[in-house]
Amino acid sequence: MIERNKSDKSSFSSRFRGLGGRLIMICLAILLSVLNATAQKVNVAAAANLKYVLEELKIVYLKQNPKAKVNLTFGASGMLVQQITNGALFDFFMAADNDFPLKLKDKGLTTGPINTYAYGKLVIYSTTLEVDKLGLDALKNPAIKKIAIANPKTATYGTRSVELLKSLKLYDQLKSKLVIGENIGQTAQFAFTGNAEIGFIALSLAIAPDMAGSGNYYIISPKLYSPIDQTCVLIKTPVLNTEAVKFKKFVLSPANKAVWEKYGYDLPATKYAP
Repeated sequence: MIERNKSDKSSFSSRFRGLGGRLIMICLAILLSVLNATAQKVNVAAAANLKYVLEELKIVYLKQNPKAKVNLTFGASGMLVQQITNGALFDFFMAADNDFPLKLKDKGLTTGPINTYAYGKLVIYSTTLEVDKLGLDALKNPAIKKIAIANPKTATYGTRSVELLKSLKLYDQLKSKLVIGENIGQTAQFAFTGNAEIGFIALSLAIAPDMAGSGNYYIISPKLYSPIDQTCVLIKTPVLNTEAVKFKKFVLSPANKAVWEKYGYDLPATKYAP
């Protein structure tokens, strides 16, 4: 009788272990499935000047990776940093300079290296003035009532615009005419719609399909302002998003050189591994 009880217990224990093992395997399979599904989705926080180039690159990427999902959110780099700091669920940050990614790195919110992906260019744009012929002298026209710039506190192109005006000793003279856009995209809209006679915007927006042919632009010499060294970095997440790693590598790929140059960007001589 005792022997049978021992045998029954041994058999039950064996069945329990077998069932437990299967349950563990099922749970692991479900977990891996969830993680793989998550890894297929990349949430990108990108500076507003990247709208057109990233939308074009996204099309190329999804053709090469049909199972992937890429969500693009555009805004001023400083505003995006605030959102990420406050817990916004982004996997990859593409800024308009190097300072904002460094701020996130200092807070321990990034993973991997910070890489330069392109160099931006500042232009003045107008739908009412021939700024392409007048150049920076157009700023001295007394008929100008409003000049649009991006918020210099949160947008790199706005910071460079103020820096330029101060270097030309025009800031004090023109500051009462400045209209501040939330980001460079909104600033471009102010100039495009005529709400400002002139706008300081990114070259990539001035030559984009929505604005090209509707106005004039003048490329400001990069010697007159600090370089717009646009960098990117992966955001630290509980589980490394392998699709985000893959997308970053794609962004840095020399194969996309023609797309970046199409929108007026200069590229770094060397591409670094993500």
